[in-house]
Amino acid sequence: MRITRENTAGLIIDIQERLFPVMWKKTNLLKNCNILLRGLTALHIPLVLTQQYTKGLGDTIPEIQSALSGLHYIEKREFSCCDEPGVIEKLEEINAKNIIICGIESHVCVQQTAIDLKNAGLNPVIIMDCVSSRKPDSIEMAKERFRFEKIMMASAEAILFELTRSSASPEFKTISKLVK
Repeated sequence: MRITRENTAGLIIDIQERLFPVMWKKTNLLKNCNILLRGLTALHIPLVLTQQYTKGLGDTIPEIQSALSGLHYIEKREFSCCDEPGVIEKLEEINAKNIIICGIESHVCVQQTAIDLKNAGLNPVIIMDCVSSRKPDSIEMAKERFRFEKIMMASAEAILFELTRSSASPEFKTISKLVK
Protein backbone atom coordinates (compact mmCIF):
# COMPACT_ATOMS: atom_id res chain seq x y z
CA MET A 1 0.00 0.00 0.00
CA ARG A 2 1.34 3.43 -0.98
CA ILE A 3 0.93 6.27 1.47
CA THR A 4 -0.32 9.47 -0.16
CA ARG A 5 -0.90 12.94 1.22
CA GLU A 6 -4.65 12.61 1.03
CA ASN A 7 -6.23 11.51 4.30
CA THR A 8 -2.84 11.39 6.05
CA ALA A 9 -1.90 12.95 9.39
CA GLY A 10 1.15 12.95 11.61
CA LEU A 11 0.87 11.97 15.27
CA ILE A 12 3.60 13.10 17.66
CA ILE A 13 3.42 11.12 20.90
CA ASP A 14 4.80 12.38 24.22
CA ILE A 15 8.26 13.77 23.36
CA GLN A 16 8.41 15.47 26.73
CA GLU A 17 10.97 17.10 29.03
CA ARG A 18 11.19 14.33 31.64
CA LEU A 19 10.92 11.41 29.18
CA PHE A 20 13.21 12.49 26.37
CA PRO A 21 16.53 12.67 28.32
CA VAL A 22 16.44 8.93 29.12
CA MET A 23 15.67 7.71 25.59
CA TRP A 24 18.05 5.38 23.75
CA LYS A 25 20.04 7.31 21.12
CA LYS A 26 18.15 10.51 21.90
CA THR A 27 20.39 12.65 19.65
CA ASN A 28 19.44 10.60 16.58
CA LEU A 29 15.82 10.53 17.69
CA LEU A 30 15.69 14.32 17.91
CA LYS A 31 17.44 14.83 14.57
CA ASN A 32 15.13 12.40 12.76
CA CYS A 33 11.95 13.71 14.39
CA ASN A 34 12.85 17.24 13.34
CA ILE A 35 13.45 16.10 9.76
CA LEU A 36 10.14 14.25 9.75
CA LEU A 37 8.11 17.07 11.28
CA ARG A 38 9.60 19.77 9.08
CA GLY A 39 9.00 17.56 6.06
CA LEU A 40 5.39 16.80 6.98
CA THR A 41 4.82 20.51 7.51
CA ALA A 42 6.33 21.34 4.10
CA LEU A 43 4.01 18.73 2.56
CA HIS A 44 1.00 20.28 4.36
CA ILE A 45 0.26 17.12 6.35
CA PRO A 46 -1.84 18.00 9.43
CA LEU A 47 -0.22 17.17 12.76
CA VAL A 48 -1.61 16.06 16.12
CA LEU A 49 0.51 16.36 19.27
CA THR A 50 0.00 14.58 22.58
CA GLN A 51 1.48 15.00 26.01
CA GLN A 52 1.22 12.33 28.69
CA TYR A 53 0.44 13.76 32.14
CA THR A 54 2.08 17.13 31.52
CA LYS A 55 2.11 18.00 35.24
CA GLY A 56 4.46 15.10 35.92
CA LEU A 57 6.36 14.68 32.64
CA GLY A 58 6.65 18.28 31.47
CA ASP A 59 5.99 19.91 28.14
CA THR A 60 7.02 18.80 24.68
CA ILE A 61 10.74 19.54 24.44
CA PRO A 62 11.54 22.97 22.91
CA GLU A 63 13.49 21.43 20.01
CA ILE A 64 10.32 19.65 18.86
CA GLN A 65 8.01 22.57 19.65
CA SER A 66 10.08 24.77 17.32
CA ALA A 67 9.26 22.42 14.43
CA LEU A 68 5.53 22.61 15.21
CA SER A 69 4.93 26.35 14.94
CA GLY A 70 2.47 26.78 17.77
CA LEU A 71 0.62 23.47 17.51
CA HIS A 72 -1.33 22.90 20.73
CA TYR A 73 -1.04 19.55 22.46
CA ILE A 74 -3.79 17.21 23.56
CA GLU A 75 -3.39 16.13 27.17
CA LYS A 76 -3.73 12.43 27.92
CA ARG A 77 -3.35 10.09 30.88
CA GLU A 78 -4.00 6.82 29.07
CA PHE A 79 -1.10 5.17 27.26
CA SER A 80 -2.97 4.72 23.98
CA CYS A 81 -3.79 7.99 22.25
CA CYS A 82 -6.98 6.28 21.09
CA ASP A 83 -8.28 6.27 24.65
CA GLU A 84 -8.20 10.07 24.66
CA PRO A 85 -11.37 11.33 22.91
CA GLY A 86 -9.67 14.58 21.86
CA VAL A 87 -7.15 12.68 19.73
CA ILE A 88 -9.81 10.62 17.97
CA GLU A 89 -11.97 13.71 17.40
CA LYS A 90 -9.02 15.55 15.86
CA LEU A 91 -8.14 12.63 13.55
CA GLU A 92 -11.81 12.40 12.48
CA GLU A 93 -11.97 16.17 11.94
CA ILE A 94 -9.05 16.05 9.51
CA ASN A 95 -10.39 12.83 7.96
CA ALA A 96 -7.14 10.96 8.59
CA LYS A 97 -6.86 7.35 7.46
CA ASN A 98 -3.06 7.01 7.37
CA ILE A 99 -1.43 8.01 10.66
CA ILE A 100 2.31 8.64 10.54
CA ILE A 101 3.61 8.11 14.08
CA CYS A 102 6.69 9.37 15.87
CA GLY A 103 7.35 9.62 19.59
CA ILE A 104 8.05 7.74 22.77
CA GLU A 105 8.05 5.16 24.17
CA SER A 106 8.05 2.59 21.38
CA HIS A 107 6.85 -0.31 23.50
CA VAL A 108 4.20 1.56 25.50
CA CYS A 109 2.30 4.57 24.14
CA VAL A 110 3.44 4.21 20.52
CA GLN A 111 2.71 0.48 20.42
CA GLN A 112 -0.69 0.67 22.15
CA THR A 113 -1.75 3.60 19.96
CA ALA A 114 -0.72 1.85 16.74
CA ILE A 115 -2.58 -1.34 17.66
CA ASP A 116 -5.73 0.60 18.59
CA LEU A 117 -5.57 2.67 15.38
CA LYS A 118 -5.27 -0.51 13.31
CA ASN A 119 -8.17 -2.10 15.20
CA ALA A 120 -10.22 1.04 14.46
CA GLY A 121 -9.69 0.50 10.71
CA LEU A 122 -6.96 3.13 10.28
CA ASN A 123 -3.47 2.62 8.87
CA PRO A 124 -0.75 3.45 11.41
CA VAL A 125 2.75 3.91 10.00
CA ILE A 126 5.51 3.79 12.62
CA ILE A 127 8.55 5.85 11.66
CA MET A 128 11.15 3.65 13.30
CA ASP A 129 14.00 6.17 13.32
CA CYS A 130 11.59 8.62 15.02
CA VAL A 131 10.54 6.42 17.94
CA SER A 132 12.53 5.24 20.94
CA SER A 133 12.43 3.74 24.41
CA ARG A 134 14.75 3.76 27.39
CA LYS A 135 16.27 0.41 26.43
CA PRO A 136 17.14 -0.94 22.97
CA ASP A 137 15.53 -4.30 23.83
CA SER A 138 12.19 -2.53 24.29
CA ILE A 139 12.47 -1.04 20.80
CA GLU A 140 13.20 -4.47 19.34
CA MET A 141 10.24 -6.00 21.15
CA ALA A 142 7.99 -3.22 19.84
CA LYS A 143 9.20 -3.95 16.27
CA GLU A 144 8.33 -7.60 16.73
CA ARG A 145 4.86 -6.65 17.94
CA PHE A 146 4.38 -4.29 14.97
CA ARG A 147 5.30 -7.14 12.62
CA PHE A 148 2.93 -9.51 14.42
CA GLU A 149 0.11 -6.95 14.21
CA LYS A 150 0.94 -6.20 10.54
CA ILE A 151 1.60 -2.54 11.29
CA MET A 152 3.63 -0.73 8.65
CA MET A 153 7.09 0.58 9.55
CA ALA A 154 9.20 3.08 7.60
CA SER A 155 12.01 5.60 8.03
CA ALA A 156 11.61 9.38 8.02
CA GLU A 157 13.37 9.70 4.67
CA ALA A 158 11.36 6.90 3.07
CA ILE A 159 7.96 8.26 4.14
CA LEU A 160 8.81 11.83 3.15
CA PHE A 161 9.84 10.79 -0.35
CA GLU A 162 6.81 8.51 -0.62
CA LEU A 163 4.55 11.45 0.23
CA THR A 164 6.48 13.73 -2.17
CA ARG A 165 6.12 11.11 -4.95
CA SER A 166 8.16 12.91 -7.62
CA SER A 167 11.22 15.08 -8.11
CA ALA A 168 8.85 17.35 -10.06
CA SER A 169 6.86 18.03 -6.88
CA PRO A 170 7.13 21.63 -5.66
CA GLU A 171 8.22 20.34 -2.23
CA PHE A 172 10.95 18.04 -3.55
CA LYS A 173 13.85 20.47 -3.01
CA THR A 174 12.75 21.19 0.54
CA ILE A 175 12.45 17.49 1.38
CA SER A 176 15.73 16.68 -0.33
CA LYS A 177 17.57 19.35 1.71
CA LEU A 178 16.02 18.10 4.95
CA VAL A 179 17.20 14.50 4.52
CA LYS A 180 20.78 15.34 3.46
